[in-house]
Amino acid sequence: MKYQTTKRMEKIRRNIWIITVILALCSSSVLAACGNSDAATGQDSLTAIADKVWTFSLSHPDGFTIDIRTMTEPKEGIAVSYAETQHSHSRNQLEKVVSHALSHDGYVGGWLNTEDGLYYFDSTKLFPETSLGSAIQFGKENNQQSAFVLSTCTDIPVNGKVAQIVERDTLLVGTTGDYRPLSFCEADGTYWGYGIEVAKAIAGKLGVGIKFVKTSWPTLTADVLTEPQLFDLAIGGITITDARKQSMLMSEGYLANGKTILCRASERERYKSLADIDKPEVHVMVNPGGLNEKFANENLTHATIIVHQKNEEIPTLIAEGKADVMITEITEAPYYVQTDTRLAAPLLNAPFTHGQIGVLMQKGQEDLLQMVNNTIQQMKSDGTLRRLHEKYGLVYAY
Repeated sequence: MKYQTTKRMEKIRRNIWIITVILALCSSSVLAACGNSDAATGQDSLTAIADKVWTFSLSHPDGFTIDIRTMTEPKEGIAVSYAETQHSHSRNQLEKVVSHALSHDGYVGGWLNTEDGLYYFDSTKLFPETSLGSAIQFGKENNQQSAFVLSTCTDIPVNGKVAQIVERDTLLVGTTGDYRPLSFCEADGTYWGYGIEVAKAIAGKLGVGIKFVKTSWPTLTADVLTEPQLFDLAIGGITITDARKQSMLMSEGYLANGKTILCRASERERYKSLADIDKPEVHVMVNPGGLNEKFANENLTHATIIVHQKNEEIPTLIAEGKADVMITEITEAPYYVQTDTRLAAPLLNAPFTHGQIGVLMQKGQEDLLQMVNNTIQQMKSDGTLRRLHEKYGLVYAY
């Protein structure tokens, strides 16, 4: 009985051992299978994402930046490529880029090189558009030529003019400070005006501070072209002309412009046309070196022309009878009519010329020009320019 019991116990222990071994083997097989399944799933996932990016790229030959986690294109941000994924092209190298992106920022950029017919891809880092300095620095560290602003499709060279301004952390702005309400410098050195606010918006877009540098109408062109540069750009009542565009860069217009006159309110009925002004007995006062003097010399051959050095003093001199007429712009005249009841602008709605006021800068600063134009376009679209027109009593023309 004891023997049988012992044999029975040994059989039970042996069966338990066999079952344990089988379970262990099964467990190992299951775990191995699961491990292989996970690996396969990971590879399949990488391949699947790469396939999606490749398919997307075929319909975007001009280039794209895509969030591969959601397969959506970000509308804003500054995209800069990682050096580790440089020179990756075609579908067979795309998985390396996708793998890098998944372990870093999750963005992939691509573009078709029409010279060699290859589609190039990069793992990309995306910066907020308020962090241009950080984006440029990252670009330099990763041997990139430029940073790409998504909202405006703008390439910013990492060694260009914009990068220089960002590194300096200050935008230098040349302005005359004598042209109310576009640019005026108070006795304490404070600048204000429509153009000054546009300049501050440009500095804000660049993410830097601003410093105003005094220039004058007679020296404006020379000051823009001088080396080393006195300032990065000039602003404040500067009319866009073909002559200026031949030797310098000019932005798109941010304010409608045109020649008109200021006269004493008591004589507003006296001047109804240019012919009424172009008479020997009419004393016309202009500031030197700018387009006002040029216009007067070319169109008022019979009038008596007086050149006065300080533009901001001329309206008061007209009101006091020191001269009869001031040649000015439709951007300047309304301010003085509103602030001095002795003055009138009888031809304000019928200007002698039509043009636009813009931002002036040296050639070779195309990256800065693009940033300036982008800022102006944004100010037009979001209503900022309209609000500035209302603030300064100007006619909105956009």
